[in-house]
Amino acid sequence: MPARKPPPVTKPAGGEKAAPGRAAKGRTIQNKTVKAGARLAKPLVARIDTTPEPVDPATLATIFSRLRDANPEPRAELHYINAYTLLVAVVLSAQATDKGVNIATTPLFAIADTPQKMLDLGEERVRHAIRTIGLFNTKAKNVIALSRILVERHGGVVPRTAEELEVLPGVGAKTASVVLNVAFGVPRIAVDTHIFRVANRIPLVVAATTDKVQAGLERIVPEPFLLNAHHWLILFGRYVCKARRPECPRCPIADLCRYPSKTVTPLSAGA
Repeated sequence: MPARKPPPVTKPAGGEKAAPGRAAKGRTIQNKTVKAGARLAKPLVARIDTTPEPVDPATLATIFSRLRDANPEPRAELHYINAYTLLVAVVLSAQATDKGVNIATTPLFAIADTPQKMLDLGEERVRHAIRTIGLFNTKAKNVIALSRILVERHGGVVPRTAEELEVLPGVGAKTASVVLNVAFGVPRIAVDTHIFRVANRIPLVVAATTDKVQAGLERIVPEPFLLNAHHWLILFGRYVCKARRPECPRCPIADLCRYPSKTVTPLSAGA
């Protein structure tokens, strides 16, 4: 009996191709049946848990001792006069650089350094003052709105609790933590993109969200370093442990860092 011929392959009408990333026909891949049109996982392999071991207390103390030695008296890079101007500066810094915010707020804070003075200035003049900052329309509205709440509900005084701060327009957990830490000396670690990267890279805390990284850091950072840990980590991430090419050769904790893709040569001039 002659061997059966395989069934003819039917091409899609009009020369169409199957959508990229989808199974063209029901088929078996790595012992898994994939239905036609199903989105393919990339890749279809077993998930491996690579979460590193926690950092031991002695190593944590050494890491923060070295960061402290490199910068004994860290300071926020945003310019401010008092707790209110710090609050405004941090609100304005969302999706903007500290340098850009400082350029805009220096003349603004010279004439409006209290909530009432900001209200007297009015939204239009605030908008004009911060027009060089991204999202300035929304931020001007928020600055006026939070100033009004401070005047009407808090007697013009910035509250000292996260709960009261986070109900203010434009203020989230990160902004509240910065104000509490910098203005009032509360040991909080506000996690921005730099701290999030550093914490996961060293790693100190491996977590998928900024809230979880903050909770993890505040739980493990030794108490003597907790007050200034926010400053040390953010400045370290901004100027040494950079996103695209960390400067590992001049890193004070390179021997304690478990990041697998360390750079081994210094940056060339102008790089």
